[in-house]
Amino acid sequence: MGTIKAHPPVKLICAITVSNVELWSAVQQQLEDVFSEMDCMGEWYDFTHTRYYEPEMGSGLKKRMVAFRQLILAEVLPDIKWTTNVIEDRFRQEGHRRVNLDPGYIATAKLVLATTKDYDHRVYLGRGIFGDLHLRFRQKHFHPLEWTYPDYREPFVIEFFERVREQYLTQLALFYEERLER
Repeated sequence: MGTIKAHPPVKLICAITVSNVELWSAVQQQLEDVFSEMDCMGEWYDFTHTRYYEPEMGSGLKKRMVAFRQLILAEVLPDIKWTTNVIEDRFRQEGHRRVNLDPGYIATAKLVLATTKDYDHRVYLGRGIFGDLHLRFRQKHFHPLEWTYPDYREPFVIEFFERVREQYLTQLALFYEERLER
C-alpha cells in the first residue's frame, strides 16, 4: 500500500488567443486581478495551427502563453477553468468570443491543460472539467504526446514552457524551504 501524500503546488499557465491584440491590456488586467501577477510571457504569434476558432472569432488570430507568479493547488484547476470562461464572456461581442483562455499548469514532470471536452486520453477532474496531459518532461525537455495540439509542439512554445518550469522549480524549492523553517 502506498502512502498518501499532499501534492506540491503547481505553476499556473494560460494560453491566450485574441481576435485583436488591442484587447490584451484589459485581458491581462482581469487575469492578474484574479490569479496573480504574470511572471513570464511568451511572444505573440500568428495562430494558424487550426481553423477551429475562426467561425466564432474570425481570422488573423494571435496567441501567446503566460505564467502566473502565485503557485496553485492542482485540484483547483476546474475552478480556474470556470473563472477563465467567465472572463472570456466579458469580452464577447454580438455573441461571439473575441478571447479564448486555456488555463493549465506545469508540474515537475508535465504540463496539464483544463478542457470542457472529454476524449479517451482526458481525465475527469470535476465540475465538467477534464485534465489533458499535453507535454511530458523527460530527458531534460518537454515532449509532446500524440494528441498534443500543433502549436504546443512548436520549439518556441516548448522552450517557453521549459523556462517556466525552471522558474517553477526555483519557487518550489523556496516553498519547501519555508515549510521546513516553520
